[in-house]
Amino acid sequence: MSSILETVMLVCFGFSWPLNLMKAYKAQTAKGTSLIFIILIITGYIAGICAKLISGNINYVLIAYILNLVMVSLNLVVYFRNVALDKKRAQEEASQTAE
Repeated sequence: MSSILETVMLVCFGFSWPLNLMKAYKAQTAKGTSLIFIILIITGYIAGICAKLISGNINYVLIAYILNLVMVSLNLVVYFRNVALDKKRAQEEASQTAE
């Protein structure tokens, strides 16, 4: 029963990450996104995966951890892309005001 509840929790979180990923990608800005939050979530999923491996309790729940880790890691990639886009826009604005 605990594995089922753990899976439900991971699936609920899992549905939010692709939505967040699409929102962040479309927004094309890192404003309002917390790097620390993303890193903490990644750390949590890695800890969950390690706990499964160390305990030897390797079951279908591990797949949910891995999928969520991949989604959050993609959010991290989009975050850095958006930071670069923010910097590029700031440079363009600075060069336009200098003219």
